Amino acid sequence: MNDESYKGRGRSVPRGRLSRLGHFGRLAGGVAGGMLAEGARRLADGERPRMRDMLLTPGNINGAVERLSHLRGAAMKLGQMISLDAGDMLPAELSQIMARLRDNAHHMPPAQLNRVLAQQWGKDWRTRFARFEPRPIAAASIGQVHRALTRDGRELAIKVQYPGVRESIDADVDNVATLLRLSGLTPREIDIAPLLAEAKRQLAEEADYQREGAQMVLFGQLLADTPDVVVPELDREFTTDRVLAMTYLPGQPIESLESAPQETRDELMRRLITLVLRELFEFGVMQTDPNFANYRYQPDTGRLVLLDFGAARPIDPATVAGYRDLLRAGLSDDRLAIREAALAAGFVSEAAVTRHSGRVDRMIEVIAGELNRPGPFDFGDRSFVGALRDEGMEIAADKASWHLPPVDVLFAQRKISGTALLAARLKARVDVRALTERFLD
Repeated sequence: MNDESYKGRGRSVPRGRLSRLGHFGRLAGGVAGGMLAEGARRLADGERPRMRDMLLTPGNINGAVERLSHLRGAAMKLGQMISLDAGDMLPAELSQIMARLRDNAHHMPPAQLNRVLAQQWGKDWRTRFARFEPRPIAAASIGQVHRALTRDGRELAIKVQYPGVRESIDADVDNVATLLRLSGLTPREIDIAPLLAEAKRQLAEEADYQREGAQMVLFGQLLADTPDVVVPELDREFTTDRVLAMTYLPGQPIESLESAPQETRDELMRRLITLVLRELFEFGVMQTDPNFANYRYQPDTGRLVLLDFGAARPIDPATVAGYRDLLRAGLSDDRLAIREAALAAGFVSEAAVTRHSGRVDRMIEVIAGELNRPGPFDFGDRSFVGALRDEGMEIAADKASWHLPPVDVLFAQRKISGTALLAARLKARVDVRALTERFLD
């Protein structure tokens, strides 16, 4: 969604705990009803219905998207994370439906927006602007963005947090976890409590706009030597812990480059992949949310615009070392070293390697083969994904092999996988090996 095309609907954000719980109850009830109907249909057709097939129907996913879009906050953010992290693992039609969560948020009605800004800036806040556009140019899970012009001529993008979002984080995460448990999508054999605690912590950090402003300043400093990548400047006068003000930077959605010349797509993804490598191996801090809406492209200047630093976090040195060992083994085409590095970093469990050594080795063979192809890597060629998915699903069917990687690895890998998905979307060709080698010395 670009600055001129956002056409989401105005809808008040449910604030109270009971109000939000009621929405979760209706979501669960709708999904349960959809599952019963789908199960009955499959039985009538002579099929033996499976829980996954009954749950992941377009009707159920559509209902979940609509309800989560209304709730916004942590509930919608977790839905967005699932839609991105699932990647190639969901059926294509369901991936497309879930992807709507990345740009489907409703915005606050004007009266609710005015109340929020009056609380943050005072009742006379409008007198401080020559222009404040009441319709947002973007709306997401935690806040919506407005374009404004100050009395002294500063053109700003102002992100306003939805009311009640911060206070609802813990309950929303617990409610989503309960829904996933009831659906059978999360295995009871794995203790996800540490992951839920980390999700609550990170979402609370994302809801702290003062913190995000500091991270935006940090990334501006880290990228000061990279003129083709630009970060907005923080406007401290209008920034509070629930309002984030920054310079307005024009740009078009990154996905709009799908029809751009091949060399443009290749160069843009070369920059983005280099940025991810610098975050991991040079900066020691990574913006871990790979949502496509966090990137803009300026066709007149050729610059890449980075937005949204709420999910920026330090990377544990042990995680950095694990990725470095894994990449060194991969670029050396040493299959045994790859397996050992994957185990040491926590990507796979000892049980998976022991019980499914053949499948793990075949996955390693596919990955190593792709990594060591000469020349640019063609992200548009997804022929190898099916083999990885098939082997991975067979391993996942064995409950004894289930494993939760370290939280720090999960967040870093989320950014890496999301970047690869964007490169696949743009069908970019990038010499990843050449980019990577300079960080492994």
